[in-house]
Order: sequence, then C-alpha cells, then structure tokens
Amino acid sequence: MTDGTVVEIAVQAILLTTKLAAPILLVTLGIGVGIGLIQSATQVQEQTLTFVPKLAGVALVILLGGHWMIAEFTGFTNNLFDQIPSLIRT
Repeated sequence: MTDGTVVEIAVQAILLTTKLAAPILLVTLGIGVGIGLIQSATQVQEQTLTFVPKLAGVALVILLGGHWMIAEFTGFTNNLFDQIPSLIRT
C-alpha cells in the first residue's frame, strides 16, 4: 500500500462524508435562518424555539434520504473491502 493509495482512500472518505452530511446541514441551516428571521420580526428571542423545527427537519431528511445515504455508505464500504487484496499485494 503506497502513500498515494492511503491519500486516495482518505479523500474518498471525506467526499462521502461531505455528500452524506450536506443535506442534513443545509436543511438545519435553512430552518435556522427562517426561524431567526421570524424571531427577529416578532422580537421573540427564545433560543429553544429552533430546536423542534430543526429536529423535525433532520428527521424528515433522514426519512426521505436515509435509504440513499445507507446505499452510498454501503457501496463505499464494499468497494473498500473489494480493494483489500490489491492493497495487500502492493
């Protein structure tokens, strides 16, 4: 196993992590900005008001995209296991 192979696997892992985390982070960001705008317009500055909508948004994203996320992660893992014989030889 060469240094280049290790770096390539690490880059693939980082890209996969980014791809899987992006939908959840974008939904929580959007909900947070929306609730923040509503709070600033109504002058209700309660910090706990954003928790439930964000939790519901994350649950919805996982419900809708969870199958895709698991498939991507499983594909990456299977690819890694398939590469083991070639990694040991080098």
